Amino acid sequence: MESATMPARSFSGLSTIGQIGITVTDVDRSVTFYRDALGLEFLFQYPGLGFFDCGGVRLMLSRPEGGRESCGSVLYFRVPDIDAAFQSLAGRGVAFEGEPHVVARMPDYDLWMVFFRDPDRNLLALMCEVPREAA
Repeated sequence: MESATMPARSFSGLSTIGQIGITVTDVDRSVTFYRDALGLEFLFQYPGLGFFDCGGVRLMLSRPEGGRESCGSVLYFRVPDIDAAFQSLAGRGVAFEGEPHVVARMPDYDLWMVFFRDPDRNLLALMCEVPREAA
């Protein structure tokens, strides 16, 4: 298939995610949560849609189309200091499902995570790669 504006090129594969969509039951309530509780950069809102910037990847909040159930994915937010992020978000009313903990010990770092949910029970997480001390 060729475009009238672009010449045909070879395709080597996908690489960059431009947008992630999450289905929610109440877009206004979710916009408030993602903007005020999580502190994500709010971009804009249209009726039934809310958009945020997550470090160059756009996050879209929308209601399920055609009455279908949503299929969820987990969003992992990378943070430089998981304890500081945990305390700050908890102070804004985010209810976590436990404490930050190590989920994997890699050769160079320990991978820490803690999970929480948005108002529609979509699973979200904080993740932090903590460098290992040189022995």
